[in-house]
Parts: sequence; C-alpha cells; structure tokens
Amino acid sequence: MTDLSLNAATPAAPAAEAEPSLKRVLGPWLLLLFIIGDILGTGIYALTGQVANQVGGVVWLPFLVAFMVALITAFSYLELVTKYPRAAGAALYTHKAFGIHFITFIVAFAVMCSGITSASTASRAFSANMSSAFGLNFSTFGITITGLVFMALVAAVNLRGVGESVKTNVVLTCIELTGLLIIIFIGLWAIGAGQGDVSRAMQFKASDTGLFWPVIAATTLAFFAMVGFEDSVNMAEECKNPTGDFPKVLLAGLLITAAIYVLVSISSITLVPPEQLGEGETPLLKVVQAGAPNFPIWIFGFITMFAVANTALINMLMASRLVYGMSREHVLPPVLGKVHVTRRTPYVAIAFTTLLAFALITFVGEVPALGGTTALLLLCVFTVVNVAVLVLRKDRVEHAHFRTPTFLPILGALSCAFLAGPWTGRAMIQYRVAGVLIAVGIVLWVITMLVNRSLGVKPDEPEMATMGGKGPVN
Repeated sequence: MTDLSLNAATPAAPAAEAEPSLKRVLGPWLLLLFIIGDILGTGIYALTGQVANQVGGVVWLPFLVAFMVALITAFSYLELVTKYPRAAGAALYTHKAFGIHFITFIVAFAVMCSGITSASTASRAFSANMSSAFGLNFSTFGITITGLVFMALVAAVNLRGVGESVKTNVVLTCIELTGLLIIIFIGLWAIGAGQGDVSRAMQFKASDTGLFWPVIAATTLAFFAMVGFEDSVNMAEECKNPTGDFPKVLLAGLLITAAIYVLVSISSITLVPPEQLGEGETPLLKVVQAGAPNFPIWIFGFITMFAVANTALINMLMASRLVYGMSREHVLPPVLGKVHVTRRTPYVAIAFTTLLAFALITFVGEVPALGGTTALLLLCVFTVVNVAVLVLRKDRVEHAHFRTPTFLPILGALSCAFLAGPWTGRAMIQYRVAGVLIAVGIVLWVITMLVNRSLGVKPDEPEMATMGGKGPVN
C-alpha cells in the first residue's frame, strides 16, 4: 500500500537532509507474482456467468478482448513508470501532463471510487458464495445483510491497521490461483473423460444485433477482471531494476492471467450450459459441482470467499488512504485527514469510504452493476492516462526509458473511451452510480476550496505518496 505519511502535520526536514527512498527489494519474480495477484480476484470468480448471459458459449472471447484493451493501455503505463520510476499513479501522470488541480482531483477521486465499487462487488460475491457453498440459501435481503456485515468487518480490520508486504501478497496470490487451477483441472479432466460439451465454447448466443455488440457489451463486464495491473506502478521505487524489469514482467503477468481466464472460461462452459452458468452469482461453484460432484464444495467455497475478501480489504485500504491523502493535500475537507491517536489509522476516511460502500451494497447490490461501474470508472481513467503519455512526450528525462509506439496510446485512448460509452449496451445504472460518486467528490472539493479560500490556504502540489494512490484490485 502506498505510504501516506503525515508530512502535512510535521515540520519540513532541513534542505541538507535527503528524504530516504524506499528499499529496492523486488526482483522480477516477486514483481511478477505481485502483478498476477493484483489482477486475479473477484472478476473471474463472480462475473463469468454474467458474461455468458451476454454472449453464450464464447464466454472466453470477451475476456480475450478485454485483455487486448488492457494490454494496449499497459504499454502506456510502461512508458510512464519507466520514465518516472517512483511510487506514482494515474493522478500524478495527469498532473504532470495537464497541471490542473481539478482534473488531477477528479482522476484521483475516480480511482478511489473504483476501489469502493470493486470492494462492494467483492462483498456481494462473498455473501453469495457463503450462501451457496454452505447451503444457507440466503434471500436477496440476506445476501445484502451479510454483505454489510462483511464490509463492517473489513472496516474493523482497516481501522486496526494492516501492514501489507509482498510476501503476504505471494501467499494470497497462490490461494487465489489455486481456485482457478482447480477449475481448469476439473475442466480438462472432464474433457479427457468425454464429459461436458466442448463445442459450446464456439457457440454464440442468438441476438438481433448480430455478434459484435453482444461481445462488446460482455467486454465491458469482463474488463473488470483485467484491472489491477496498473497497481504495479506503485511498486516502482521498490524494484531493483524498474526500467529493465517492468516491461517484460508486466506483459508476462498480463499474458499469464489472460491464459488462465480463457482456460477457466472454456472449462466452465464445457461443463455448464451458458443459461445455467449465468444464473445467480456463484458460477464457478456450479462448475465444480458439475465436473467433480464428489469434490467438497465447501473447500472451493472457502477459496472463493478468501479471494474476494482479499480483494475487498485491499481496495478499502487503498480508498481510505487515498481519501486521507487528498485531505492532507487540501483538496478534501480536513476532517477526512484525522488520524486515530492510538491506532494511527485514518479513522474518519475509513468511516467515509465504508459508508459509501454500505450505500452501494444496499441500493445497487447486484454484482454486474457494481463490477461494471468499477470498469467504467477505470476506463475513463485509462483514457486520460493514454492521452497523458502523448502530452508528456515533450517532457525529457535524463535516463533511458521504455517508449511505446505512438499509435498504441492513441488506440488505447480510443478503445477505452469507446468501451466507456453508452453505445456498448452498458447498463445506465452504472453511469448513474458513477455520476453520483463523482458528484459527491465535486461537492466536497467545492466546499474544501471555499474553506481554503476563506483561510488563505492553497492546495498543495500533488505528492506521489498521497495523490498517486493505488487502483482497485478486481
């Protein structure tokens, strides 16, 4: 997690004393596991069935298209992270490119909101999997209540204080990966035994609009499963060789996760027809039950719940710290920057982000709407980042860095903007949810600016440790 120091509350260090840099401990293998762990998560566990609802048997195709769009944007991130190899993020790149505080704030707040919507998606998936795996048969109301209780527990852990480490991430990645490998193995075993129907993987769902638009609509959901790769830019200062390692490691991580997603999709649709896979919010549990009926379903349920719980915790940690950081930069009300005296955690920011999550779980609820909103917010952020790459070409740095071919940022900006548009068939509730969240941010920003003006306080220049933040883990 990005360090959000209390430098606004402490005196500046003497000019002669250099600020200590982060310890460079990450080699290529640890960085690869970090990237894979950030991408894997709630998306593939919860949305496979919803993607099948859109396209039928070719459920793997939207994940592949989403991978291509993510890959193009990853090239833009590679240029920026090797050009500015620090613990940074989309908001920093935006400020370097455009130098407008309000635009920087909107990008940072959108990243924060995407973390909350991602965590809310994970909360819903957690309660749905608990209901199915343990035969509890929760009603819709029961799933909502369980999701709220789960989010309250996440807030309690967040308030107590959680230190992240790469070694912990390795363990969590292995658990998440184990669940997906179980699905792949069950699928391959069933295919080898002549079970299931592999031909379903090439069957499109009948549609009056042809094949293109259903795939695009499904891609807007599948994209949620590919986000997380952008988090790795926050580890740049802790990499032994960021300029040399990042390009090959980030691309390798994307390729590996894309291959896993395609294999999981094919295994799933081979064993479970698309109309059944798309029912409910626990698609992969159905795959295990169909392909390995003797496999203890509660074990896979625990793996799934652990994977999505990890997603929720990391995203709520990110969101609360980013709100805290923006408060310290004088672009959100100062009350949001208060720190608990004993726990040393940003308790007001934690309460604020948790209340937003409660509202999303209660009034939005459904996994497609929450996951789709996460993807929508990040597609907008990625559009800005792709444009920022082109604007920052005029900013020369002394060291050698990765340079993406010019047509890729252009293609990335166009593809991300296209997938964010209403013509894709994206549900309007996603725009309403995103609009309300951003509106909340704008209101808080206006209030803060008025207070700052009355007190004669100017917003600080966005610091890498505070305004950069982390994107959501899906």
